[in-house]
Order: sequence, then C-alpha cells, then structure tokens
Amino acid sequence: MTSTVFIDGAAGTTGLEIGERLASRRDISLIEIDPVRRKDPAARAEALNSADAVILCLPDDAAREAVALIRSPTVKVIDASTAHRTAQGWAYGFAELDPQNRDRLARTTRISNPGCYPTGFLALVRPLVRAALLPADLPISVNAVSGYSGGGKAMIAMFEDAASAEATDTAFRAYALGLGHKHVPEMQLHAGLDHPPIFMPAVARTYRGMLVEIPLHLHLLPGQPSGDMLRDVLSNAYAGSRIVRVARDNPPFLTIEQAAGTDRLDLFVYSDEKAGQARLIAALDNLGKGAGGAAVQNLNLALGLDERAGLRL
Repeated sequence: MTSTVFIDGAAGTTGLEIGERLASRRDISLIEIDPVRRKDPAARAEALNSADAVILCLPDDAAREAVALIRSPTVKVIDASTAHRTAQGWAYGFAELDPQNRDRLARTTRISNPGCYPTGFLALVRPLVRAALLPADLPISVNAVSGYSGGGKAMIAMFEDAASAEATDTAFRAYALGLGHKHVPEMQLHAGLDHPPIFMPAVARTYRGMLVEIPLHLHLLPGQPSGDMLRDVLSNAYAGSRIVRVARDNPPFLTIEQAAGTDRLDLFVYSDEKAGQARLIAALDNLGKGAGGAAVQNLNLALGLDERAGLRL
C-alpha cells in the first residue's frame, strides 16, 4: 500500500533533503501543488488535508498556520520547525530518547521534529539523567559547532557568495553570545534538567556536519562514575540501534564531518580518570539525523513502515 505525503516547504534546505530520501520510495507518493496554484490557500489546504502525512519545513509562524489549516483528524503531521518542540499535545520526535517513545510516535498524529543541536545534546544527557548518573540540578554546559547549512538558505548564500565576507572569513565563528538561543528550552525540558544548560554554538565554513560536546567533572557526580560507566549506560540505552551508535574505541580526533552525509548519530566518551574529567561528544549531520533524516524516520514510524526506510546509514 502506498501512503501519500505532502512536504509543505519542499523547496527549503530541509524540504529538499527529505524529498531526496523519499524520491525513490515505492511505498510513498508525494503530493505536489501545481506551480500555478502554489500561492493559492485553497490548494495548500487541500494538499494538507488530503495527505496521509504532512511534513512541515517552514518558519515557526507559518508552521502554526499550516497546522491550523488541517481539519482532517487522520492526517499525521511532522513539524520540522521549532514551533511545537515543547508544546503540549505534540510527541517529541526522537525515537531513541526514551524506551516508550517509539510507540508514542506510532500512535500520535502530531510529531515535532527535534532540533539538530538538541539531538546531539539529548542523546548524551537524557540516558545519564534517567540513570541518575547526572543529577537533574547539575549545571551543564554544551559546546557545539555546525556546518553553515544549518542556517538555511540565507546563511548558505552568505558563505557561498564569493563577494561576501563570510566566503573568505575564518572557518569558525561563535554566535548566540546573548545565551538566549531558541534550542535551550527544548534541551532542558527533554533532558529532564532543573536548569537551562549554557549553550555555546558555533558555525564552521563547511557545508554540513556537526559536533556537540558536554564536558563533565566526574568527581562532582554521584558515585564518581568512570568514563566506562558512562559509556556503558549510553551503550545500553541504544543497544541494537543502527542509527545511534556508541563507540567502544575512540579515534584520536573527531572532525565536524564525522557523520556528514548520513542519518547516523555517533556518540563518544573520552575520559581522564586521574583528572576526574570526561568529554561526551555527539557527531551527526545537521541535515541528516539533525533534520531531514529524523523527519523521514518519524514519518516511517507514523505510517507504520520500516523505521530505517530511505535513511542513509
């Protein structure tokens, strides 16, 4: 049986990534609006309500407007914007986050796709909070760097326009220095933390890829766990997953492109037992498991299909 899917915002960066993953699928039929009627609200409403599933690749306000247009109670909605990531009534679309999350995503009609940075952060932090190795009231900081495609078409144009300063500027730039980044509430809520983490994002002059790192003082944690204990908790949390992988042997260095071009999420635990310190690092593609790949995974779960269909692993 073929399921019909409408990508609202298919021409955007995330929409294009999703379209590529669905293009050769025989179990998916994409609904497209005639270009002549693309700006016709009636045509858009018809597409939104006639599909088995809708993926929203829109700015936050436009995503809310699209949801308001959906009257059919059977349409499954996967929202890739920030609009519903902490909203009541929406399932958080990180299948591996908690043991019961897959079933929740399969049953609901409203799924909010996680942010790219929160995906790496939560993959490392949530299992450790659940296992009580990280107290919920522990102050946590997170350092992260993404390829410039994470900024969408505007940032891509800035970095790829030969006449712009960004095209010839240094390869690493810190941003969100005011600390009020829109991903922070999502990180705090879904990690189960009492306090918002200090989030320190940066962008690099490379198209895609992402590293997310949490430094820890092990001697401040309950029981003073070793790096191996942290790794074991993470390994048990993602046992059997082909999407989230916990490394047993750490490479001597990691690049931002570690998982670029894939829909994987690679996790690493580096530790110095003598110093009582650890560095937890997640590597992912900001356009893969951090956006388009996660949306396709959520779509598969929502439609009762093979969870890994169309993914690049």
